[in-house]
Amino acid sequence: MQTTPGVAVVGAYNTRQARRLLGESSHSVTDDAIRGAVADAGIGLSEVDGFTVIPAAPTGDVSAESKTWAYRLGVERFWYGAHANGLIAVSEAASAIREGLCRIAVIASGQAGEYVDGAATAPWTRPSNEWVEWCGQFTATEFALVARRHMHLFGTTPEQLATVSATIRNNGHRNPAAVYSGRGPFTPEDILASRMIADPFHLLDCAMTAEGGSAVVLAAADRAKDLRWPGCYLLASAVESCGPGYCYPPIYELTGQLGATAANRAFKRAQVDPGDVQACEFYDPFSFEVIRQFEAFGFCDEGDGGPFVTSGVIGPGQRHPICTDGGTMSYSHAGTAQMLQRVVQATHQVRGTAVNQVDRCRLALASSSGSGAMNHAMMLLGDAPS
Repeated sequence: MQTTPGVAVVGAYNTRQARRLLGESSHSVTDDAIRGAVADAGIGLSEVDGFTVIPAAPTGDVSAESKTWAYRLGVERFWYGAHANGLIAVSEAASAIREGLCRIAVIASGQAGEYVDGAATAPWTRPSNEWVEWCGQFTATEFALVARRHMHLFGTTPEQLATVSATIRNNGHRNPAAVYSGRGPFTPEDILASRMIADPFHLLDCAMTAEGGSAVVLAAADRAKDLRWPGCYLLASAVESCGPGYCYPPIYELTGQLGATAANRAFKRAQVDPGDVQACEFYDPFSFEVIRQFEAFGFCDEGDGGPFVTSGVIGPGQRHPICTDGGTMSYSHAGTAQMLQRVVQATHQVRGTAVNQVDRCRLALASSSGSGAMNHAMMLLGDAPS
């Protein structure tokens, strides 16, 4: 699925994020996210005629949820989406706008009160699929096996993974809105000193769990020019999968370059190159995924991702700063809203209103999912139509 010029992100909003949002529910934070994004766009709810509201549980019925939310908000005639992945949902809504099915669409998700068993891994890290349930695996081991194979093939080191983790966590340390704000600063040595979870991932190589909501508002470009934030265009997006999630064994040779074809299509569609990207709002469930994405997206050759991230290009003020809000490791990792948060931060970077703002950011890349989940989505946002 790809988008074309003519659609702008006119609203982008995250609710308060926390390890636990006491007194909140998935309903209340989703409502907050929708209203916050619409207010950020400078419009009223009555102007929204497209809805994709993603349930806290990724297996929920998105179509039913979207229709129910439009009804709750008093909207009488509307288009509704069906995709549960945040970035794919944004792409679907953009396509609907481009086809004239709606003019202004909101995509939202929120999660609170769903993860109550603190002694177990979060529910969304324990999917019931062929390669998981029968042998007791969970998401960390899926991604770890892909990472360990890359290390065997190309000599990638734990120190290189730790450089990624320390960089992301320090971005969150400097972000007042991050769940782990003020917890740093971190060094690669701090990452390596944390306990092992699934070799090669130490605790601080892994995403946390949190609660919160997120939403974005899209509009046709001709409508966007009259709104508060007209200048963030969805230039291109693409999706790639190698089957239903978690249904194949996690083999690097199968999923290691997942996203490469999609990225190549998106860069061609937007008429830009990886070197033009100034903010890399990559999905960061585990440190190695950032290295893998740099390779798959064409920032460096396959196998060179480790030296690439330690060459001084991923930190603040460098050529390709990563996860500038702190990502899922430090900002938030809330149900499905975590994926929309990559779009929100990319939008703020292009607007020039982001925490840890990249100087004169004209092009940002947002991504979601990854090799362990066996699907990948990415999109390019820029300050001018391509």
